[in-house]
Amino acid sequence: MSSSQRGFTLWFTGLSGSGKTTVSRIVERELRQRGLKVEPLDGDIVRQGLTRDLGFSKEDRDKNIERVTFVAKLLTRNGVAVLCSFISPYRAQRQISREEIGEFIEVYVECSVEECAARDVKGLYAKALAGQIPNFTGVSDPYEAPEHPEIVIRTAQETPEESAAIILGYLEQNGYI
Repeated sequence: MSSSQRGFTLWFTGLSGSGKTTVSRIVERELRQRGLKVEPLDGDIVRQGLTRDLGFSKEDRDKNIERVTFVAKLLTRNGVAVLCSFISPYRAQRQISREEIGEFIEVYVECSVEECAARDVKGLYAKALAGQIPNFTGVSDPYEAPEHPEIVIRTAQETPEESAAIILGYLEQNGYI
């Protein structure tokens, strides 16, 4: 394994159920097969440990992303490929993460609310639409889509493997891997 691995953060942003985790796992597997150091930071897992004290208000969501950014920044500067999968609905907070981390590649996982609700693997959209979950992104809380992401994947039109191939192609073309 090369000790001069270039650290970077792939920041997957998109609605709940858009495919962030699914695609990032394929990218993670591929990067590991190439001998890279990889660390996934996934919303559900991070909230069980690092940020379990936080709720889903705007302030708490921002604090959640601030903590994740801090961890991603440390890993990135130590030559790790960091895969962050977070709804991270607010542009301003993602911009702060970009500035803090430096080697930041925004991946917009584009998928309509309708498609995500149709998938609804966790049953969250049904609850949100019934008013049982307040501050639910895309239903009762805003999602601000990226205006200039480095990568856009369209998970309603692409297979997860096709989406992962787009990301890996970007990383190769831009000298990250």
